[in-house]
Amino acid sequence: METTHRVFVGDSRALESVDDESVELVVTSPPYPMIEMWDDLFTSLDPAVGEALEAGDGRAAFEGMHAQLDAVWDELERVLVDGGLVCLNVGDATRSLEESFRVYPNHARVLEAFEARGFDPLPDVLWRKPANSAAKFMGSGMIPPNAYVTLEHEYVLVFRKGAESREFEPGADQRYEAAYFWEERNQWFSDVWTDVQGELQSLADGRDEDIRDRSGAYPLEIPYRLICMYSAYGDTVLDPFWGTGTTTLAAMCAGRDSLGSELEDAFLEVFTDRIDDVSTLSHAVARARLERHREFVTRRREDGETFEYEATHYETPVVTKMERDIRFHEVASVDSISQNSDDEYGYRVEHAPLSE
Repeated sequence: METTHRVFVGDSRALESVDDESVELVVTSPPYPMIEMWDDLFTSLDPAVGEALEAGDGRAAFEGMHAQLDAVWDELERVLVDGGLVCLNVGDATRSLEESFRVYPNHARVLEAFEARGFDPLPDVLWRKPANSAAKFMGSGMIPPNAYVTLEHEYVLVFRKGAESREFEPGADQRYEAAYFWEERNQWFSDVWTDVQGELQSLADGRDEDIRDRSGAYPLEIPYRLICMYSAYGDTVLDPFWGTGTTTLAAMCAGRDSLGSELEDAFLEVFTDRIDDVSTLSHAVARARLERHREFVTRRREDGETFEYEATHYETPVVTKMERDIRFHEVASVDSISQNSDDEYGYRVEHAPLSE
């Protein structure tokens, strides 16, 4: 199996290199409005944002930042196929301006924006990230009433373009080989993920410290899980806020094509170091899934349960008929492919079926 992965240096408010209705899934984490690390970015896109922050007008700054993201959502509507899905990781922000502390509900504003564009919201996910400190409160400590809950979670918002789901031929290999295990379904499709931990992105030694500071990447487990949940083999996954390429790495491990758009070319240079280990990473990810399933089988049998079905490609039983043809693919090789311009990076990935 072969997949292709292309990354463009450019503004996601105009995804000129992505054709209409050419993407089946979007998995991304945008810069969060009203988080200080992205103030300069939003101000560069709209100087009025900086003016509002200087004036202490949090509401105007919040709306101005989201107005820039709205232009990206317009592009997602264009490039997605009918029935295509958007999985958007976003966190709310807490901030004090003019000595007034409040929360800025980014997830609610994004939900409003997608509904206005005709997307149907689907059930979302909360995942817990590490707290910045041991304190579970903000404000006046032990004395009521002026303490505030510490934000320790982020949202994965899920939207479908249009009212109808995608259709496939009955028994399509691209779907059935991309199946997940029964116990994975029960874990992944829970609305609260307590098993995913946030992580600091490991960037190459010797890189610009400013690049490190601007990285807001989410854990690999999040895009990998979402890609497995909401796409099939042969699908294309887009990340319009590409950053250090975590979504592309996840797509490579999951055996899907991918597209990415990134405003700063320095991040693309970092990614060339990250893909050196993608073969090892993809093998480890696929092997871990298979081994976890076998551990589940052992526990279930110890509890006196039996299995009706056997997997086709692996020596293991499965719970349901739909799991029988599940097949993992690991990265065998990665080659750079010709670029249409200096602002584009491309990779061709050969995948081999994971063997026993």
